[in-house]
Amino acid sequence: MSYQVRTADHQRVPLKVWNGDGSVAIEEAAMAQAQNVCTLPFVFKHVALMPDAHHGKGSTIGSVIPTKGAIIPAAVGVDIGCGMMAVPTPFTATDLPDSLFALRGAIEKAVPHGRSDNGGAGDSGAWVGAAPRSIEELWKVLASDYAGILAGHPNVAHRRPLEQLGTLGTGNHFIEVCLDEVGQVWVMLHSGSRGPGNKVGTYFIQKAREDMRRWFINLPDEDLAYLPEGSTLFRDYVRAVEWAQRYALLNRQIMMAATLRALADTLGREVPAITEAAVNCHHNYISREFHFGENVIVTRKGAVRARAGDLGIIPGSMGAKSFIVRGKGNVDSFHSCSHGAGRAMSRKEAKRRFTVEDHEKATEGVECRKDAEVIDETPAAYKDIDAVMAAQADLVEVVHTLRQVLCVKG
Repeated sequence: MSYQVRTADHQRVPLKVWNGDGSVAIEEAAMAQAQNVCTLPFVFKHVALMPDAHHGKGSTIGSVIPTKGAIIPAAVGVDIGCGMMAVPTPFTATDLPDSLFALRGAIEKAVPHGRSDNGGAGDSGAWVGAAPRSIEELWKVLASDYAGILAGHPNVAHRRPLEQLGTLGTGNHFIEVCLDEVGQVWVMLHSGSRGPGNKVGTYFIQKAREDMRRWFINLPDEDLAYLPEGSTLFRDYVRAVEWAQRYALLNRQIMMAATLRALADTLGREVPAITEAAVNCHHNYISREFHFGENVIVTRKGAVRARAGDLGIIPGSMGAKSFIVRGKGNVDSFHSCSHGAGRAMSRKEAKRRFTVEDHEKATEGVECRKDAEVIDETPAAYKDIDAVMAAQADLVEVVHTLRQVLCVKG
């Protein structure tokens, strides 16, 4: 058996943990969170914990939660639809210049990135003034459904949803240029539904909490507040989440196109096409699926769907390896795998423990920011990606191993 099973008297269902028989550390606070989820009356069969699991808000990041009859908004989180996109290009390592500084600048100019205030004026992570006309046209595909969501829940409204479409964000979101095992150039990026998705998540998390208080429902953690299926709030939340997932998917596609143009322009080459070999996958989302003979709702919070044959992306940290993987369809993981290496410590602890010099050494050979503002994203703040991959060998197989040579951080 490739996973460990945790049970306790207060759990209704078991917790299955892919941590390499303990070789990958998962802090007890994260385990306790996952075990709290196992107490809920609507959780189906068991909860699966991926090897990159770490403490989150309400439920553990790196968890797969199947439910029947209810959804926990905080288990989806506020970065709804966050995920990865990776595209192989026709370029090779020999096509890249010796210095990638100019290429990093071109990508940073092409894709707005950095701090966002979730909708206020002047946020540097959004388009300044007006979004490009091409993005305005793409926004029209999303705008009518967004208006329908706001009609029932005006407090979900974000003041700049159009201006944040096609933008990276902050934190652990990134754009990278990578080389695979034969020197082929890939572009890979990580982002989600930005401020509009955050507004959806924050609003419905609060609504679920209010419902729990109204009905005197006591929970081990108020962030496990849930919406029962059949209720108006459940219906409206599912609609809003599905919209945010579409926004996130389109957001990644727009940024990828802009990054490929910046790469091609810098190299003086034709812009490469996005082919069927591209991968675009969520890792914070909900999905209606069929498992163990029953229809269920699967919430993946920091986990990627890995049905047999599914392609996915498991990134390492800045300066580490990343992987394009193919799912094995493991039934016990509800066809899932990890969404990355997973944090080994909090952002605050990383900033306390590491120096700029440590970060420079850890990212040697990678064109990226090497200043105090990105210390919380330094490689040592994350788990060993090789150990994480070994712990989930029964969930995925490696198709490509990617090595970062350039990283743009939000």
